[in-house]
Amino acid sequence: MIDVRELSVAYGAVQALRSVSFEARTGEITAVLGANGAGKTTLLRTISGLVPSQAGTVTMDGRALGGMKPEDIVRLGVGHVPEGRGVIAEFTVEENLRLGAMIAKGSLSDALAEQYERFPVLGERRKQHAATLSGGERQMLAMARAMIAAPSVLLLDEPSLGLAPMVTAQLMHVIHDLCALKDLTVILVEQNAKSALRIADRAVVLYLGTVVANDTAAAVGADEKLRQYYLGLVE
Repeated sequence: MIDVRELSVAYGAVQALRSVSFEARTGEITAVLGANGAGKTTLLRTISGLVPSQAGTVTMDGRALGGMKPEDIVRLGVGHVPEGRGVIAEFTVEENLRLGAMIAKGSLSDALAEQYERFPVLGERRKQHAATLSGGERQMLAMARAMIAAPSVLLLDEPSLGLAPMVTAQLMHVIHDLCALKDLTVILVEQNAKSALRIADRAVVLYLGTVVANDTAAAVGADEKLRQYYLGLVE
């Protein structure tokens, strides 16, 4: 479980997060929603150690992550798929996966086989450079590279960004199945609130760095004020 308590982050004079608190539970998808500039990406980057906090705590199963190096947080079992896919275009699919497997335990061949079974298109393109993949395929590669290290926590930053609606639906289905099969703690940052709420168990809504809602996904989706003013979901 990831427990965020009174987390505040600033970039100089700009306050990005203000006393943010929520829990992301094992075996559940917690959607973090909000407009651009709400602090969603900063939240994930702080959890994974890329951005220092100003105040507050982040704990994983009771262990404080604050002050730890990003690579040590990864070794604890936190996988982070950043916005914009984050694959190395000049490397082949398999070379990208091998990078993700550097801290994995067990057989590399078994780990690769598992990802190719989960994402068959990557197996078909394993020798191709990542630059030749479609946007959806690159996102699958980014997720597979995070999953090959067998994390217990998966942080996903805008996985549907720039993808066609059909590809987005397929990707959300994969995320839902991953959480169920692997008993993961998933924190899903999304501007595509409708897609995220369909698969999430709980939802946190950020507005200018502050939590304005923290409830079940169903309750957040049914709240007209949240839908209209914070999520932009107008029927």
